[in-house]
Amino acid sequence: MQRTQNPSELSSIARQVRRHILTMITAAKSGHPGGSLSAVEILVTLYWDVLRHDPANPKWPERDRFILSKGHAAPVLYSVMAECGYTPVETLNTLRKLGSIYQGHPDVRYIPALEASTGSLGEGLSLALGMGLAAKLDKSPSRAYVVLGDGEIQEGQIWEAAMFGSFHKVDNVCAIVDNNGIQLDGFVKDILDLSPLAEKWRAFGWHTLEINGHDISAVQKAFAEAAETKGKPTCIVAHTVKGKGVSFMENNPKWHGVAPKPEELELALKELA
Repeated sequence: MQRTQNPSELSSIARQVRRHILTMITAAKSGHPGGSLSAVEILVTLYWDVLRHDPANPKWPERDRFILSKGHAAPVLYSVMAECGYTPVETLNTLRKLGSIYQGHPDVRYIPALEASTGSLGEGLSLALGMGLAAKLDKSPSRAYVVLGDGEIQEGQIWEAAMFGSFHKVDNVCAIVDNNGIQLDGFVKDILDLSPLAEKWRAFGWHTLEINGHDISAVQKAFAEAAETKGKPTCIVAHTVKGKGVSFMENNPKWHGVAPKPEELELALKELA
């Protein structure tokens, strides 16, 4: 893979990733398009600009770790990993098929380059903090990054982990909240409101930033600030749009877990041309 810091190049990669997401979910007739599309710029920026990683040596001991805690958004991770060279692009459309490496949630038994199997919501932050603390004990430069869903952080384990991270000053961990405002049953604010979200993370002792999660330059700047922050972990509250990039999917709870029909895919791909 070729790394880049150029926002326009990263934006081009993001469009391709969105096309993969929609095509593979349509082929599967099952999956979670909305929350996969909302996290695209975050993962593209991480994999092409921020993470220290090597697809030719996926278990490099000093690599940075990435955890997709909201594992139902696996299509965005699979698309990014395939474009990076970890897994084959040509089999992305086997998503959710029996025996496919592209299971409905990330499964390390099928893709050994993954850091963990995820999708039991609420656990990813604990995993990342364990990896970050282990790296500190090993005096390794490795950092850990974890993407959380906003509905997911209604889970109590998240806040127990948040207390642990600040208490132990695990400053090589960066949590990113994909704050798209929608969860399985509807709008987050109507189910269990998280606001004031950034203030909560600050109160738990985290260095906290709020950004537009689709503005690649802002995402890059936030990751750079996280890497420079010492003495406390960082949380990036990334304000995003569920279904971003496809007009009829954007901010529509229907598209949390519904696959597009072939004719809807055709319309979406025209928007992403």
